[in-house]
Amino acid sequence: MTLRLGSIVEALGGELHGDADLLIDGLAPLENAQPGQLSFVSQSKFLKQLAACRASCVIVSPQVAPQARARGACIVTDQPYLYYARVTQLWKKSLPAVAGPLIHPSAVIDPQARIHPSARIGALCVVEAGAKVGANTELKSRVTLGERCVVGERCVIHPGVVIGADGFGFAPNAGTWEKIEQLGAVRIGNDVEIGANTCIDRGALQDTVIEDGVKLDNLIQIAHNVHIGRHTAMAGCAGVAGSAVIGAHCTVGGSANVLGHLTLAEGVNISAGSMVMRSISKPGHYTGIFPIDDNASWEKNAAALKQLARLRERLRALENQLASLQNSNQGPL
Repeated sequence: MTLRLGSIVEALGGELHGDADLLIDGLAPLENAQPGQLSFVSQSKFLKQLAACRASCVIVSPQVAPQARARGACIVTDQPYLYYARVTQLWKKSLPAVAGPLIHPSAVIDPQARIHPSARIGALCVVEAGAKVGANTELKSRVTLGERCVVGERCVIHPGVVIGADGFGFAPNAGTWEKIEQLGAVRIGNDVEIGANTCIDRGALQDTVIEDGVKLDNLIQIAHNVHIGRHTAMAGCAGVAGSAVIGAHCTVGGSANVLGHLTLAEGVNISAGSMVMRSISKPGHYTGIFPIDDNASWEKNAAALKQLARLRERLRALENQLASLQNSNQGPL
């Protein structure tokens, strides 16, 4: 498949420098793009790779445009990465349509489930009683949608996702555990994408809620009664414990964890690998990572860290003693 360079700019905008009739037969990263392919530069730190790039055309910002024009054809736009994303969408729309039924014959759908006629249900999916799938939503293979759970419109649910398993709820009883039945469901808004093998548990009493535009990567655990605000994005292997509330437009890095019953304000960004142990009321970038080191040094630092509370008390006592001495030395006026 090929796209004319001019047709890309006609569809998506941008300022083209170069031959509009040039044919593009693929998209590729900057470092290994070949003639006939389109690439992009999102940051000025990649200028060295830009100079050596063999792509027929590159997508660049105005700041990088002089170097790109010296190299060859380019499309200049204020947001090169966003433009690249829209090129991928345009490219996919140009591919031949996928044949086959909207509902795969191996899918198991309860008669009481409601599936919009435009939704696509993949192989070996299970949609249980009372569940609802909205317009133009696609459940890839082996997705399980539990009873009474709702997925909105234009969502993409990737293979192996489980929506609506029981949340982890047990009450202690004389050395054993008594199950707390999970009576809520899961409500997922519109334009949500959920990565492979991610699990979203149903609520204990009220529903677990994923608002519009949320993007979840692979292998994420969302516990019962969590509420994730609109357009928040979470990277792979992140985990959110029960009843946490994450605001809109947040990001959570890979393998980061948010403890239960905490609240993150709108616009909070959590670094990869961090452990969020308190609520965060102001937007900003937060990190809680003990730096990696060789094991012997790490153990020494960890041992010292355990003494911080005792050292703090000793320092406080010394400060009080010093203050008393200074007061006694001043004497009466």
